[in-house]
Amino acid sequence: MTQPAYDLKSLSAYFLKLGTIGFGGPVALVGYMHRDLVENRKWITEDEYKEGLALSQLAPGPLAAQLAIYIGFVHYRIPGATLAGIAFVAPSFIMVLALGYFYVMSGGLPWVQALFYGIGPAVIGIIGLSSYKLIKKTLKKEPLLWAIAAVTAIATVITEQESIWLVLASGVVYWFIKVPPRFLDSANSILASPLLLQATGAMQTDDRLLKIAGFFLKAGAFVFGSGLAIVPFLYGGVVKEYHWLNDQQFTDAVAVAMITPGPVVITTGFIGYLVAGLPGACVAAAATFLPCYLFTILPAPYFKKYGSNPSIKAFVDGVTAAAVGAIAGAVIVLAKRQFRSLHSIPDFVAVIIAFVSIVLLMRFKKLPEPVIILMAAIVGLLVYR
Repeated sequence: MTQPAYDLKSLSAYFLKLGTIGFGGPVALVGYMHRDLVENRKWITEDEYKEGLALSQLAPGPLAAQLAIYIGFVHYRIPGATLAGIAFVAPSFIMVLALGYFYVMSGGLPWVQALFYGIGPAVIGIIGLSSYKLIKKTLKKEPLLWAIAAVTAIATVITEQESIWLVLASGVVYWFIKVPPRFLDSANSILASPLLLQATGAMQTDDRLLKIAGFFLKAGAFVFGSGLAIVPFLYGGVVKEYHWLNDQQFTDAVAVAMITPGPVVITTGFIGYLVAGLPGACVAAAATFLPCYLFTILPAPYFKKYGSNPSIKAFVDGVTAAAVGAIAGAVIVLAKRQFRSLHSIPDFVAVIIAFVSIVLLMRFKKLPEPVIILMAAIVGLLVYR
Protein backbone atom coordinates (compact mmCIF):
# COMPACT_ATOMS: atom_id res chain seq x y z
CA MET A 1 0.00 0.00 0.00
CA THR A 2 1.33 3.43 -0.97
CA GLN A 3 1.79 6.10 1.65
CA PRO A 4 -1.42 8.20 1.99
CA ALA A 5 -1.25 11.84 0.99
CA TYR A 6 -2.71 12.87 4.34
CA ASP A 7 -2.36 12.03 8.02
CA LEU A 8 -4.96 11.34 10.70
CA LYS A 9 -4.84 14.94 11.91
CA SER A 10 -5.69 16.27 8.44
CA LEU A 11 -8.44 13.67 8.05
CA SER A 12 -10.00 14.62 11.37
CA ALA A 13 -9.73 18.34 10.59
CA TYR A 14 -11.52 17.89 7.27
CA PHE A 15 -14.47 15.98 8.70
CA LEU A 16 -14.66 18.35 11.67
CA LYS A 17 -15.03 21.23 9.21
CA LEU A 18 -17.56 19.35 7.06
CA GLY A 19 -19.61 18.46 10.13
CA THR A 20 -19.63 22.12 11.15
CA ILE A 21 -20.63 23.77 7.86
CA GLY A 22 -22.06 20.88 5.84
CA PHE A 23 -25.70 21.77 5.19
CA GLY A 24 -27.95 20.24 2.56
CA GLY A 25 -28.64 16.70 3.70
CA PRO A 26 -27.00 13.37 2.74
CA VAL A 27 -26.93 13.93 -1.03
CA ALA A 28 -25.12 17.26 -0.66
CA LEU A 29 -22.71 15.89 1.97
CA VAL A 30 -21.58 12.91 -0.10
CA GLY A 31 -21.16 15.31 -3.03
CA TYR A 32 -18.88 17.53 -0.94
CA MET A 33 -16.73 14.51 -0.02
CA HIS A 34 -16.30 13.57 -3.68
CA ARG A 35 -15.42 17.11 -4.69
CA ASP A 36 -12.97 17.67 -1.84
CA LEU A 37 -11.33 14.28 -1.33
CA VAL A 38 -11.39 12.75 -4.83
CA GLU A 39 -11.26 15.67 -7.23
CA ASN A 40 -9.41 18.41 -5.33
CA ARG A 41 -7.17 16.80 -2.69
CA LYS A 42 -6.93 13.35 -4.32
CA TRP A 43 -6.76 11.63 -0.92
CA ILE A 44 -8.73 8.65 -2.20
CA THR A 45 -9.36 7.27 -5.68
CA GLU A 46 -12.61 7.30 -7.61
CA ASP A 47 -12.93 3.52 -7.16
CA GLU A 48 -12.43 3.76 -3.39
CA TYR A 49 -15.09 6.45 -3.20
CA LYS A 50 -17.56 4.37 -5.25
CA GLU A 51 -16.93 1.32 -3.07
CA GLY A 52 -17.65 3.37 0.06
CA LEU A 53 -20.79 4.87 -1.45
CA ALA A 54 -22.08 1.44 -2.51
CA LEU A 55 -21.49 -0.02 0.95
CA SER A 56 -23.20 3.00 2.55
CA GLN A 57 -26.26 2.45 0.38
CA LEU A 58 -26.40 -1.30 0.96
CA ALA A 59 -25.92 -1.42 4.73
CA PRO A 60 -28.16 0.22 7.34
CA GLY A 61 -26.88 3.54 8.60
CA PRO A 62 -27.14 7.25 7.67
CA LEU A 63 -25.54 7.58 4.25
CA ALA A 64 -23.19 10.53 4.79
CA ALA A 65 -21.92 9.40 8.20
CA GLN A 66 -21.29 5.90 6.92
CA LEU A 67 -19.36 7.17 3.90
CA ALA A 68 -17.23 9.35 6.17
CA ILE A 69 -16.42 6.32 8.32
CA TYR A 70 -15.53 4.24 5.24
CA ILE A 71 -13.24 6.96 3.86
CA GLY A 72 -11.43 7.04 7.20
CA PHE A 73 -11.10 3.25 7.00
CA VAL A 74 -9.52 3.24 3.51
CA HIS A 75 -5.95 4.08 4.58
CA TYR A 76 -6.04 4.15 8.38
CA ARG A 77 -8.42 1.27 9.14
CA ILE A 78 -10.17 1.36 12.54
CA PRO A 79 -8.37 4.44 13.97
CA GLY A 80 -9.16 6.39 10.80
CA ALA A 81 -12.78 5.23 10.71
CA THR A 82 -13.27 6.10 14.37
CA LEU A 83 -11.76 9.57 14.15
CA ALA A 84 -13.56 10.41 10.89
CA GLY A 85 -16.91 9.35 12.32
CA ILE A 86 -16.49 11.24 15.59
CA ALA A 87 -15.19 14.39 13.88
CA PHE A 88 -18.09 14.38 11.41
CA VAL A 89 -20.83 13.91 14.01
CA ALA A 90 -19.42 15.89 16.96
CA PRO A 91 -20.14 19.47 15.73
CA SER A 92 -23.84 18.87 15.06
CA PHE A 93 -24.15 16.93 18.32
CA ILE A 94 -22.77 19.89 20.28
CA MET A 95 -25.16 22.20 18.43
CA VAL A 96 -28.23 20.10 19.23
CA LEU A 97 -27.14 19.93 22.88
CA ALA A 98 -27.04 23.72 23.01
CA LEU A 99 -30.39 23.97 21.25
CA GLY A 100 -31.84 21.35 23.58
CA TYR A 101 -30.72 23.32 26.63
CA PHE A 102 -32.18 26.53 25.20
CA TYR A 103 -35.41 24.73 24.22
CA VAL A 104 -35.92 23.30 27.70
CA MET A 105 -35.04 26.55 29.47
CA SER A 106 -37.14 28.79 27.21
CA GLY A 107 -39.92 26.48 26.07
CA GLY A 108 -42.56 28.28 28.08
CA LEU A 109 -41.89 31.72 26.58
CA PRO A 110 -44.48 32.85 24.02
CA TRP A 111 -41.91 33.99 21.46
CA VAL A 112 -40.24 30.55 21.48
CA GLN A 113 -43.64 28.96 20.90
CA ALA A 114 -44.14 31.42 18.04
CA LEU A 115 -40.84 30.41 16.43
CA PHE A 116 -41.76 26.75 16.39
CA TYR A 117 -45.31 27.52 15.30
CA GLY A 118 -43.78 28.66 12.00
CA ILE A 119 -40.98 26.12 11.90
CA GLY A 120 -43.18 23.03 12.41
CA PRO A 121 -45.21 23.35 9.17
CA ALA A 122 -42.06 24.22 7.20
CA VAL A 123 -40.45 21.00 8.40
CA ILE A 124 -43.53 19.06 7.29
CA GLY A 125 -43.21 20.64 3.85
CA ILE A 126 -39.48 19.89 3.64
CA ILE A 127 -39.92 16.26 4.70
CA GLY A 128 -42.85 15.86 2.32
CA LEU A 129 -40.83 17.11 -0.65
CA SER A 130 -37.83 15.02 0.37
CA SER A 131 -39.98 11.90 0.62
CA TYR A 132 -41.36 12.61 -2.87
CA LYS A 133 -37.82 12.85 -4.26
CA LEU A 134 -36.82 9.66 -2.45
CA ILE A 135 -39.83 7.84 -3.90
CA LYS A 136 -38.96 8.90 -7.46
CA LYS A 137 -35.31 7.98 -7.05
CA THR A 138 -35.81 4.69 -5.18
CA LEU A 139 -38.90 3.08 -6.67
CA LYS A 140 -38.52 4.22 -10.29
CA LYS A 141 -40.82 2.09 -12.49
CA GLU A 142 -40.67 -1.16 -10.51
CA PRO A 143 -44.30 -2.16 -9.67
CA LEU A 144 -43.29 -4.52 -6.87
CA LEU A 145 -41.31 -1.81 -5.08
CA TRP A 146 -44.26 0.57 -5.42
CA ALA A 147 -46.53 -2.08 -3.91
CA ILE A 148 -44.16 -2.60 -0.97
CA ALA A 149 -43.91 1.15 -0.36
CA ALA A 150 -47.71 1.52 -0.55
CA VAL A 151 -48.27 -1.25 2.01
CA THR A 152 -45.82 0.22 4.53
CA ALA A 153 -47.18 3.75 3.96
CA ILE A 154 -50.75 2.62 4.67
CA ALA A 155 -49.64 0.58 7.69
CA THR A 156 -47.75 3.59 9.08
CA VAL A 157 -50.76 5.89 8.66
CA ILE A 158 -53.13 3.39 10.31
CA THR A 159 -50.91 2.39 13.23
CA GLU A 160 -49.04 5.74 13.47
CA GLN A 161 -45.76 3.87 13.90
CA GLU A 162 -43.31 1.91 11.78
CA SER A 163 -43.22 -1.89 12.01
CA ILE A 164 -39.68 -3.25 11.96
CA TRP A 165 -40.96 -6.68 11.08
CA LEU A 166 -42.89 -5.34 8.10
CA VAL A 167 -39.73 -3.62 6.85
CA LEU A 168 -37.70 -6.82 7.22
CA ALA A 169 -40.44 -8.89 5.64
CA SER A 170 -40.48 -6.51 2.66
CA GLY A 171 -36.77 -7.15 2.11
CA VAL A 172 -37.28 -10.91 2.30
CA VAL A 173 -40.29 -10.86 -0.07
CA TYR A 174 -38.46 -8.79 -2.70
CA TRP A 175 -35.37 -10.98 -2.35
CA PHE A 176 -37.36 -14.21 -2.77
CA ILE A 177 -39.22 -12.89 -5.82
CA LYS A 178 -36.36 -11.17 -7.64
CA VAL A 179 -33.52 -13.55 -6.71
CA PRO A 180 -34.83 -16.94 -5.52
CA PRO A 181 -32.42 -17.75 -2.68
CA ARG A 182 -29.88 -20.51 -2.57
CA PHE A 183 -29.28 -19.72 1.09
CA LEU A 184 -25.75 -18.52 0.53
CA ASP A 185 -23.82 -17.60 3.67
CA SER A 186 -23.44 -14.05 2.47
CA ALA A 187 -27.18 -13.63 2.10
CA ASN A 188 -27.88 -15.16 5.50
CA SER A 189 -25.45 -12.83 7.21
CA ILE A 190 -27.19 -9.71 5.95
CA LEU A 191 -30.43 -10.94 7.52
CA ALA A 192 -28.90 -12.12 10.76
CA SER A 193 -27.40 -8.80 11.78
CA PRO A 194 -30.61 -6.72 11.88
CA LEU A 195 -32.42 -9.52 13.66
CA LEU A 196 -29.75 -9.62 16.33
CA LEU A 197 -29.99 -5.88 16.77
CA GLN A 198 -33.75 -6.20 17.04
CA ALA A 199 -33.25 -8.60 19.94
CA THR A 200 -30.92 -6.22 21.74
CA GLY A 201 -33.58 -3.51 21.71
CA ALA A 202 -36.14 -5.60 23.62
CA MET A 203 -34.68 -5.03 27.08
CA GLN A 204 -37.02 -5.26 30.03
CA THR A 205 -35.86 -2.65 32.49
CA ASP A 206 -37.16 0.32 34.40
CA ASP A 207 -33.95 2.28 33.95
CA ARG A 208 -34.62 5.08 31.48
CA LEU A 209 -31.06 5.29 30.13
CA LEU A 210 -31.05 1.56 29.36
CA LYS A 211 -34.40 1.92 27.63
CA ILE A 212 -33.01 4.84 25.63
CA ALA A 213 -29.93 2.81 24.68
CA GLY A 214 -32.00 -0.19 23.60
CA PHE A 215 -34.49 1.82 21.57
CA PHE A 216 -31.96 4.00 19.75
CA LEU A 217 -29.65 1.05 19.07
CA LYS A 218 -32.58 -0.58 17.32
CA ALA A 219 -33.39 2.66 15.52
CA GLY A 220 -29.84 3.06 14.21
CA ALA A 221 -29.94 -0.38 12.64
CA PHE A 222 -32.80 0.50 10.30
CA VAL A 223 -31.75 3.78 8.71
CA PHE A 224 -31.25 2.83 5.05
CA GLY A 225 -29.85 5.52 2.77
CA SER A 226 -31.42 8.68 4.17
CA GLY A 227 -31.61 9.99 7.70
CA LEU A 228 -35.30 10.71 7.08
CA ALA A 229 -35.92 6.96 7.24
CA ILE A 230 -35.50 7.14 11.00
CA VAL A 231 -38.35 9.67 11.45
CA PRO A 232 -41.33 7.25 11.35
CA PHE A 233 -39.52 4.76 13.56
CA LEU A 234 -38.67 7.41 16.13
CA TYR A 235 -42.20 8.77 16.10
CA GLY A 236 -43.64 5.34 16.84
CA GLY A 237 -41.26 4.86 19.76
CA VAL A 238 -40.76 8.18 21.50
CA VAL A 239 -44.33 9.48 20.98
CA LYS A 240 -46.65 6.48 20.66
CA GLU A 241 -44.93 3.73 22.65
CA TYR A 242 -42.90 5.38 25.42
CA HIS A 243 -44.67 8.78 25.48
CA TRP A 244 -41.35 10.54 26.07
CA LEU A 245 -42.37 13.45 23.81
CA ASN A 246 -45.63 14.87 22.52
CA ASP A 247 -46.34 15.54 18.83
CA GLN A 248 -45.19 19.15 18.92
CA GLN A 249 -41.94 18.31 20.70
CA PHE A 250 -41.21 15.59 18.15
CA THR A 251 -41.79 17.96 15.22
CA ASP A 252 -39.54 20.50 16.93
CA ALA A 253 -36.85 17.81 17.30
CA VAL A 254 -36.95 17.15 13.56
CA ALA A 255 -36.78 20.90 12.96
CA VAL A 256 -33.63 21.15 15.07
CA ALA A 257 -32.00 18.48 12.90
CA MET A 258 -32.97 20.44 9.80
CA ILE A 259 -31.39 23.71 10.95
CA THR A 260 -28.09 22.16 12.03
CA PRO A 261 -25.34 20.85 9.72
CA GLY A 262 -24.31 17.22 9.52
CA PRO A 263 -26.56 14.14 9.48
CA VAL A 264 -30.32 14.44 10.06
CA VAL A 265 -30.06 11.47 12.41
CA ILE A 266 -28.48 13.78 14.99
CA THR A 267 -32.04 14.60 16.02
CA THR A 268 -31.69 11.57 18.31
CA GLY A 269 -29.29 13.60 20.47
CA PHE A 270 -31.88 16.36 20.85
CA ILE A 271 -34.59 13.83 21.71
CA GLY A 272 -32.31 12.15 24.24
CA TYR A 273 -31.66 15.53 25.87
CA LEU A 274 -35.37 16.26 26.21
CA VAL A 275 -35.96 12.82 27.72
CA ALA A 276 -33.03 12.52 30.15
CA GLY A 277 -30.78 15.56 29.90
CA LEU A 278 -27.10 15.35 28.94
CA PRO A 279 -26.74 11.61 29.78
CA GLY A 280 -29.80 10.87 27.66
CA ALA A 281 -28.39 12.84 24.72
CA CYS A 282 -25.04 11.04 24.87
CA VAL A 283 -26.60 7.60 25.19
CA ALA A 284 -29.13 8.20 22.40
CA ALA A 285 -26.55 9.54 19.94
CA ALA A 286 -23.98 6.83 20.73
CA ALA A 287 -26.56 4.05 20.42
CA THR A 288 -27.85 5.43 17.11
CA PHE A 289 -24.43 5.68 15.47
CA LEU A 290 -22.97 2.42 16.83
CA PRO A 291 -24.72 0.21 14.23
CA CYS A 292 -23.65 2.62 11.49
CA TYR A 293 -20.04 2.31 12.65
CA LEU A 294 -20.10 -1.48 12.97
CA PHE A 295 -21.88 -2.02 9.65
CA THR A 296 -19.05 -0.10 8.00
CA ILE A 297 -15.85 -1.39 9.58
CA LEU A 298 -16.92 -5.06 9.81
CA PRO A 299 -17.91 -5.70 6.18
CA ALA A 300 -15.44 -3.21 4.65
CA PRO A 301 -12.57 -5.72 4.18
CA TYR A 302 -14.91 -8.17 2.43
CA PHE A 303 -17.08 -5.78 0.50
CA LYS A 304 -15.23 -6.05 -2.80
CA LYS A 305 -15.89 -9.79 -2.80
CA TYR A 306 -19.51 -9.94 -1.64
CA GLY A 307 -20.93 -6.44 -2.18
CA SER A 308 -22.33 -7.24 -5.63
CA ASN A 309 -24.18 -10.36 -4.45
CA PRO A 310 -27.66 -10.21 -6.10
CA SER A 311 -29.37 -11.65 -3.01
CA ILE A 312 -27.97 -8.93 -0.76
CA LYS A 313 -28.89 -6.20 -3.24
CA ALA A 314 -32.43 -7.55 -3.62
CA PHE A 315 -32.96 -7.66 0.15
CA VAL A 316 -31.71 -4.11 0.57
CA ASP A 317 -33.88 -2.86 -2.32
CA GLY A 318 -36.96 -4.31 -0.62
CA VAL A 319 -36.07 -2.84 2.76
CA THR A 320 -35.35 0.56 1.20
CA ALA A 321 -38.72 0.59 -0.59
CA ALA A 322 -40.45 -0.22 2.70
CA ALA A 323 -38.51 2.57 4.46
CA VAL A 324 -39.52 5.07 1.77
CA GLY A 325 -43.15 4.05 2.19
CA ALA A 326 -42.87 4.49 5.96
CA ILE A 327 -41.46 7.99 5.47
CA ALA A 328 -44.42 8.92 3.25
CA GLY A 329 -46.82 7.53 5.85
CA ALA A 330 -45.07 9.43 8.64
CA VAL A 331 -45.41 12.69 6.71
CA ILE A 332 -49.18 12.16 6.56
CA VAL A 333 -49.38 11.35 10.28
CA LEU A 334 -47.29 14.37 11.30
CA ALA A 335 -49.16 16.67 8.91
CA LYS A 336 -52.56 15.65 10.30
CA ARG A 337 -51.44 16.58 13.79
CA GLN A 338 -49.45 19.68 12.81
CA PHE A 339 -52.25 21.25 10.78
CA ARG A 340 -54.96 20.70 13.38
CA SER A 341 -55.69 23.66 15.64
CA LEU A 342 -56.66 23.54 19.30
CA HIS A 343 -60.30 23.27 18.22
CA SER A 344 -59.63 20.30 15.90
CA ILE A 345 -60.20 22.36 12.77
CA PRO A 346 -57.60 22.92 10.04
CA ASP A 347 -54.94 25.51 10.84
CA PHE A 348 -54.84 27.25 7.47
CA VAL A 349 -51.83 29.39 8.36
CA ALA A 350 -49.80 26.23 9.04
CA VAL A 351 -51.02 24.70 5.77
CA ILE A 352 -49.96 27.82 3.85
CA ILE A 353 -46.49 27.83 5.48
CA ALA A 354 -45.96 24.20 4.48
CA PHE A 355 -47.22 24.81 0.93
CA VAL A 356 -45.05 27.89 0.39
CA SER A 357 -42.01 25.99 1.74
CA ILE A 358 -42.54 23.27 -0.87
CA VAL A 359 -43.03 25.79 -3.68
CA LEU A 360 -39.87 27.71 -2.78
CA LEU A 361 -37.76 24.55 -2.64
CA MET A 362 -39.11 23.38 -6.01
CA ARG A 363 -38.71 26.80 -7.63
CA PHE A 364 -35.23 27.58 -6.28
CA LYS A 365 -33.29 24.31 -6.42
CA LYS A 366 -30.24 25.61 -4.55
CA LEU A 367 -32.14 27.34 -1.75
CA PRO A 368 -30.76 25.92 1.54
CA GLU A 369 -33.31 24.31 3.82
CA PRO A 370 -32.12 26.31 6.90
CA VAL A 371 -33.11 29.49 5.03
CA ILE A 372 -36.65 28.14 4.62
CA ILE A 373 -36.76 27.32 8.34
CA LEU A 374 -35.52 30.83 9.25
CA MET A 375 -38.18 32.44 7.04
CA ALA A 376 -40.87 30.22 8.59
CA ALA A 377 -39.68 31.16 12.09
CA ILE A 378 -40.07 34.85 11.24
CA VAL A 379 -43.59 34.22 9.91
CA GLY A 380 -44.37 32.37 13.15
CA LEU A 381 -43.26 35.39 15.19
CA LEU A 382 -45.49 37.68 13.13
CA VAL A 383 -48.69 35.64 13.08
CA TYR A 384 -48.67 33.50 16.23
CA ARG A 385 -51.23 34.34 18.88
